[in-house]
Amino acid sequence: MALISAKTILTSICLFHITLAFFFLTNPGTVADQGMVFILGESMGLPNSRSFETQSPALGFLAVILALIGITDLVTLSLPDEICLVHYWGMQTPLRLTLTLLLTSYSFFFSASSPLFYTEDPANINTSSARLTHPSAHHAALNPNYVPSGWGGDALKNRVFFSFMFVETMSWFWVWVTLQEERRDLLAKKARRRSASASYGQGY
Repeated sequence: MALISAKTILTSICLFHITLAFFFLTNPGTVADQGMVFILGESMGLPNSRSFETQSPALGFLAVILALIGITDLVTLSLPDEICLVHYWGMQTPLRLTLTLLLTSYSFFFSASSPLFYTEDPANINTSSARLTHPSAHHAALNPNYVPSGWGGDALKNRVFFSFMFVETMSWFWVWVTLQEERRDLLAKKARRRSASASYGQGY
């Protein structure tokens, strides 16, 4: 049995989405100024987007979407465990994990600080190991090899979006691992109930 149940983790994710929606609507700068956003952004060399510092119609729209997702997901947890955990979240969790992992990877690996768009620094003597150096947002801003996305994908290459998707990926992976264990327990209990019912029926 898992230390923390899948329903508890899912409830936390739902409340996280609702809380994030509240701050995106009322004070988006609070989200952008979080320490975790700064640490992850600096470690990956991603730029800080000033569009998250003030209220805007786009952030208001995002807040409504996040609130709707959080509330509707929270309602599904009131369903019976077999329907909720085995069928609904058993399908939703790997899908959301895959999507968030892809978006997290895109946000970094296709940004200007990615090794895919690496340019050698003339001041760096040891160019053979330069690809393993720490990503730099300053270097990324001056990277001549980087070609901006023509379809608007650059809006996803900032530290706020990366941090959100990174947390989502870790959370959905945690849910997926926990669900695998709880799913086995639920199916085992269901099998025992069926065998007990069959034995009871044969007694009559």
